[in-house]
Amino acid sequence: MVAGEVVDTSALISWPLEMLFGSLASPRQRNELTANYPERLDIIDAIDINWTNPNKENIEKIMHISKETGDIAGLSETDIEIIALAMEYDCILITDDYRMQNIAEYSKIKWRSVNTDGIKDIWKWEIVCIGCKIVKIMPESTTNQKNNLGQCVECGSKLKVRKKK
Repeated sequence: MVAGEVVDTSALISWPLEMLFGSLASPRQRNELTANYPERLDIIDAIDINWTNPNKENIEKIMHISKETGDIAGLSETDIEIIALAMEYDCILITDDYRMQNIAEYSKIKWRSVNTDGIKDIWKWEIVCIGCKIVKIMPESTTNQKNNLGQCVECGSKLKVRKKK
C-alpha cells in the first residue's frame, strides 16, 4: 500500500492500481477522469483513493510561489490544488509536469516522476513580447494558456513565456 503520496492525473491514468492505494488526489482530478477517462475512474473507484480538497491557506501559498517562479502562466487550478495537497499533508508529489516539479523543488516539497526523468534545476519564468521584447507582469491567477497569453498592449505582438535571464 502506498501512503504519503499525492498523485497527479497522469499517475491516476497510467500507474498500476496497486501503486495508487492510499494516495491523495483532488476532487477536480476525479471530475477530469469522469469527463475524459470514465472507464479508468470506474476501476479507480474500486480502490482506496483519498479524494480531498486542500485548505485555502495552502492554495494561496502555492499561488504565491507559482507567481514568484513564473510557473503560474502554465498551471491549472487542479495543478495548484495537487501541489497544495502535497504541502498540506507533507506528502511526496507524484507528477511528470515540469512546472509542478519546479514549484515543488522551489518549495522543498518532495516529488518524483511518473514516467519521466523530471527536472534537474529550478527555473524562473517571465512573460515577454515577441515583438518589442518588453517583459510583462505575470498573471495573478492560473491561465493554463502556455500558447495563448494574449497580445502586447504596446505593439500588439504575441506574448510568450521564457526562462528568466
